[in-house]
Amino acid sequence: MIWLALTLLAPLIAALAVFAFRRAPGAVALAGAWLGLAGALGLFAGATGGGEISATLPFLPELPIRLLASPLTATLALMVATVAALVLTYALGYMAHDPEKTRFFGTMLLFIAAMELLVLSGDWITLLAAWEMIGFASYLLIGFWHGRAGVPTAAMRAFLYTRSADLGLYIAAFLLIGVAGTSEISATLGTTGAPALVAGLLLLFAAMGKSAQVPMQDWLMRAMAGPTPVSALLHSATLAAAGAILLIRAAPMLPPGALLAVGFVGGLTAVVAGLMALAARDLKRLLAASTASQYGLMLVALGAGVPMAALLHLIAHAAIKSSLFLGAGVFQHDRDSTDLDALAGAGRARVGIFAGFALAALALAGLPPMAAYTSKDAILAAALNSPFAPWLLPLALLGSVLTGAYLARALRVLWSGESGRRQGAVPLMALGMGILVALAATLGFGFKPLEAMLGAELPKPSWVIPAMGLAAGIGGLALGWLLPPARLLGPLLAPARNGFAVAGGMDMLLARPALALARACDRLDQWIIRAVALGAVAGGARALASRVQNAETRLLAAVRATGRFNLKIGQATRRTDRDTIDGAIFGLVDRTIALGARARRLQSGLIHREMAMTFAGIALVVAVLLAAPFYL
Repeated sequence: MIWLALTLLAPLIAALAVFAFRRAPGAVALAGAWLGLAGALGLFAGATGGGEISATLPFLPELPIRLLASPLTATLALMVATVAALVLTYALGYMAHDPEKTRFFGTMLLFIAAMELLVLSGDWITLLAAWEMIGFASYLLIGFWHGRAGVPTAAMRAFLYTRSADLGLYIAAFLLIGVAGTSEISATLGTTGAPALVAGLLLLFAAMGKSAQVPMQDWLMRAMAGPTPVSALLHSATLAAAGAILLIRAAPMLPPGALLAVGFVGGLTAVVAGLMALAARDLKRLLAASTASQYGLMLVALGAGVPMAALLHLIAHAAIKSSLFLGAGVFQHDRDSTDLDALAGAGRARVGIFAGFALAALALAGLPPMAAYTSKDAILAAALNSPFAPWLLPLALLGSVLTGAYLARALRVLWSGESGRRQGAVPLMALGMGILVALAATLGFGFKPLEAMLGAELPKPSWVIPAMGLAAGIGGLALGWLLPPARLLGPLLAPARNGFAVAGGMDMLLARPALALARACDRLDQWIIRAVALGAVAGGARALASRVQNAETRLLAAVRATGRFNLKIGQATRRTDRDTIDGAIFGLVDRTIALGARARRLQSGLIHREMAMTFAGIALVVAVLLAAPFYL
């Protein structure tokens, strides 16, 4: 339980600390990410024996929040945490001088926490909440440099495309909950028949939006407006990966009809996005189109009924694609551009970074013994053994050829021309990228134990599959190195650069109507506000008059109460004067007069009387003097 809490809460608490204290955001973010990785390692270690760690928290009646670290979800959590920790290590150098790095690191940590919640969700309600959180966080990160031209548009486009497709997930989730009578994901995966087919197609629609599958493939290329670490994380293990992860987890439920749709969409995307990558004139856009193409290959494996092959390629792709994006960020750091013409020869200025970039590119092309060699062979074997092999195998092979071609083109551009300038040392950037490149080269050796841990078995490939895969990889690399895109693509060059948008594409079908509706709602909002304001002016005058009248009434009552109080004080004062003060004065005067009258009687004027009184006084004094010694 402690590992589950650490995986989820470490990045979340670090994000709150970054926003609250705003001091050393990079160091706090790094601590949160690496602690989250420690938690994910603990979860994975606990799952190696086939065990599960779960937690149930109260929420809605009969709909609690469930967290589940099964062998599959623990593997996914470890993938997310590893890539996130290394990308943030790189970002510490990349964002060192950015004045908004507090906002950057805080949002990145929220993004990571949301993705971990998504992969560890044990019920559909929690998964939906996490799905919403990663969508919102990705919008903030893509639009991070919102003051730059085109950035708000790119963020809005990504938001609209993914949010529109999210409707499929909502309907599917509530359909499955209604059929199964529970929100627990594992329980709903037993759904069969028509509900399973409808839910599977709806989940595919949601995955098409998040993972940029045809016909929604274009938004991912336009989402390159954010910082390079954002692109590296978004394309490898978080936002774009969410669609593939959703279908991998739902795979046990998918009926043949849904599998065919999944495989066909994936195969078509592998080819279409591969052509777009080959035609791209910007390195980050090339890699973005490559992301859509590789997720297409994962969907081919899912459509062939082998989710394990899709999972292996997902893991390999996470390490490889993050390495490629981080390398592109170093070249961008040197040339202040990701345009391929501007990057000509950039690899010569940083031979070590170029070597890592090249190694990752060869790994993605499927050369042995690197990670994608094993996973691509597994995808081809799955396609060959599938009932839909006539559709899936040619699309998967063509997608593999295009992978080698666009990667070789990028390598040739980076190595050709003058080395040019380099802007300072990039030790942290090189460290994060270097570890990911090492993983891209060696992860394939761990796939066999992972298969055993998950209890999954890949199709047994004959010699034909490795031969086809190797030929596709090497042939694609040779074509991309030797021939320019114009010769390879011919008349497809212009449509590929336009994202194969027919009649305006999804922008015309989705983005523009949504924005037009938003503008219309805004105008209606403003009209209502003005109408309410005008009504408030008229009503306000009446209310003001009423308030003035009420104030006058209250003032008059206060004046009357004050008058009554003053009268009572006056009456009390009069009684006090008359009965107390005046009585005391007049009594003192009367007593003084009476005393004077008595004293006047003593002054009679008779000599003998006054002599007698004098003698009596002297006698009294002498008696006192004689008696005093007896009392002293």
